[in-house]
Amino acid sequence: MGTTGGNKHLLYKSVQDSKNYALISPQMGKQVVAFVAAMKIMAEQFPGAFSGYHLEVLESHQAGKLDTSGTAKDVIACFEKLGVSYDMNRMVKIRDPEQQLEMVGVPEEHIQGHAFHLYHLTSPDDSVSFEFQHNVCGRSIYAEGTIDAAMFLHRKVQSKDSKRIYNMDDVLREETCHKAY
Repeated sequence: MGTTGGNKHLLYKSVQDSKNYALISPQMGKQVVAFVAAMKIMAEQFPGAFSGYHLEVLESHQAGKLDTSGTAKDVIACFEKLGVSYDMNRMVKIRDPEQQLEMVGVPEEHIQGHAFHLYHLTSPDDSVSFEFQHNVCGRSIYAEGTIDAAMFLHRKVQSKDSKRIYNMDDVLREETCHKAY
């Protein structure tokens, strides 16, 4: 299941109580999952590295997306561990198609399905800046990740691995372990 909606605690509890195999992740796009994982590693290994920096966040999604991006929340949490103070109310959320075309640069054919994120950090004296950006046009990245997640879960059932809740990090780890270089 891939969603940022609903009651996360209730979802996890009901799935755990069922004692079944499951995979739950707010993000099914493997490359985005890997980016967030890299941000988490940086935050764990270098806490406070961006202390005093100012963060601006802009995210654009199709007009039908009602909630705040779970990916943006996760990345912001990493920046907070890196020492950046951020008020979630300052996030610029763009849902208007006209602004998405003109201001953000979303291709017209992807207005109905996209995820553009920009994180801009500036040092206290404005002499240094960093930008982290990930733009997704369409939904194929999520479909491909979902297929890989289903295949992963199928392998877990077939090999009689432990019945538990897995996530997309587990999918990535297993794929990385089995790739021949």
